[in-house]
Formats: sequence, C-alpha cells, structure tokens
Amino acid sequence: MPHTFVKLARPDDWHVHLRDGAALRAVAADTARVFRRAIVMPNLKPAVTTVQAAAAYRERILAALPADTGFDPLMTLYLTDATSADEIARAKGSGFVHAVKYYPAGATTNSESGVTALSRAYPALAAMERQDMVLAVHGEVTDPDVDVFDRERVFIDRELTAILRDFPGLRVVLEHITTREAAEFVGEAPGTVAATITPQHLLYSRNALFSGGLRPHLYCLPVLKRESHRQALVAAATSGSPKYFLGTDSAPHAKDAKENACGCAGCYSAPAALALYAEAFEDAGALDRLEAFASRYGAAFYGLPQNRESITLQRVPWRVPEALPFGDATIVPLRAGEELRWRVGAVVPA
Repeated sequence: MPHTFVKLARPDDWHVHLRDGAALRAVAADTARVFRRAIVMPNLKPAVTTVQAAAAYRERILAALPADTGFDPLMTLYLTDATSADEIARAKGSGFVHAVKYYPAGATTNSESGVTALSRAYPALAAMERQDMVLAVHGEVTDPDVDVFDRERVFIDRELTAILRDFPGLRVVLEHITTREAAEFVGEAPGTVAATITPQHLLYSRNALFSGGLRPHLYCLPVLKRESHRQALVAAATSGSPKYFLGTDSAPHAKDAKENACGCAGCYSAPAALALYAEAFEDAGALDRLEAFASRYGAAFYGLPQNRESITLQRVPWRVPEALPFGDATIVPLRAGEELRWRVGAVVPA
C-alpha cells in the first residue's frame, strides 16, 4: 500500500543559489519556506570573495525574508587564485561562513573569476585543511577539447584525485554529481569526501532535454547524463550511505534568459524541491530513507546540529505554477504546469 503521509525532520539544502537584489527578494522565500538552513552559493557579480562581503550578503538574504521563518543562510566564499590563508582564517572564525566554493574558471554561471589552475589554489587549500573548512567543488574541467558529457569524469581523474592526495585532511563536497563514476568515486573515498545530488539529476536523463524539442528549463550544468548514470545516482541517494545528501542547486534565471538563443544554465527547483525528491525516493521504493538524505547526513558532514523542527509531506496531487514573479520578469520553475503527487505541509515546531 502506498504511503499517504510522511513526517521528517526539517531538511536543509546544502547547495542553493539565491541571487541578489530583486531576484533574491523573489526567490528566497521558496527555499526558506521548507529548508531550515542552506549553503548559499557565492557566484554573484561581484563574487563573494571575502568574509566582509559574505556578512553583507547574509544580511541582504535575511532582510528579504519575514522575520519568523527562522531560516539560517550558511555562507560560502568564492575561491580565486588570490584567496589568502588569512581570509580562510577569518572565514573559520566568523561562525557564519561554512565552506569555500571552487569553480574552475568558466565552468558555469558567473564563474569567470574562478580558479584558473589548481596549483594556484594550493595555499588556500592548505589553509582550509588546517582550519577544517569544507571545500565545495563544482567538479568539471573546462578544457574545450573535453566533451561536455565527460567533464565531470575528467575533473575527478585530473583534479579531485590530486586534491585528496595532497590534502588528505580536507573535507570535500563534490557538488551536484551527475555520473556513475562520480557516485562510485565518492562511495570509495575516505569519510572526508561527500556529495550532493539534485532533484533533476535523480529524475531525468539527457533524453528529457530533447523530448519533443529542446527543453531549456531542464538545461543545467553539469548537464544531464545518460539513463545509466541517473540510475546510479538514484542508487547512491537511496543507499542509506551518509556520503550523499540533498543539494538542490536551485538556480533561478528569468524566463527570457532561459528561452533564447544562448539560454542560461540552471533549474529553478526550490518551489517543488522536496516533493520532487519524494517522487524519486518513492519510485525507488526507498521513501523511508528520504529523511536521512534530506535532513541528517548533510548536517552531520558539516558538523552542525540536527534540526529539531519537523515537516510533513502528504500524498495530495497539486500543480506546479506555469510561472512565478521574478522582479520585473517571470521565472519558470522545474516541472512548471505539471502535477506532482507529494505536497509539502507546514513546519511543525520542536
């Protein structure tokens, strides 16, 4: 008999983009309504490269939300060739910066200021290892001679293995993994290595990008992969291993920025994220393992306490809106206009 009601500890999102300005004010509540905490990406313009900038961004996030949400934005710094050991020490001492984000230069949206050569980041990585600061990795190479569908695998072979070899005490999250190779690598790595998995990579293969025509709202980076890779990600997420946990990579872009000749990469999943994860886990016969994936493993890896609040999921069909306000524009959420079978209920206080 199918489940009709699920109660779980309030989840956290260990990878989200909240943007800034009017866009921030439009999307922040969709994350804060469900998730108690979130690791907030620093790829703004200009990028969040200092603790001072992270503190100011954190205040803007909180100002964009009602005071009673209780949402805690967990800030990150944007790793560059020039990130200093002193800045890493300040980040660790701040109490609100919880990770440093490694973007290979040019890998994704607003990554132009990212690391141009791994060796140039070594002083900062050494400082992070000493300070026990998490390195959050966008795991793709950007070499033009590497096929886009192979960039994650090549990054693991060329760069991630070198990072783990040279900094064995460094805690690393390989974010938004998309391949069987990435899932297997994380599973076999030491306990200092973990991964986040998005709802779109659990639910879709690259065939969905071209179903009935080009589907720009399913275009993200890393791009969707083969069905065999999707199945490997589902197996990893539902395995009960604490190395894999929820990270939506919800990445809002205005509709006209997605639906054009050179559309932006990113899926805006925040309004339906938990319901989408519930679908993936239910389809795998593992709904009983959703709570650990969504609410426990990430907090444990980051060394943070478990949330005491809870939230409910009810098996009640609802339809995702076709579009939502996004400042002066509109945004199309993931699964826009489609019916989902799980609806998120209210947050239950501890």
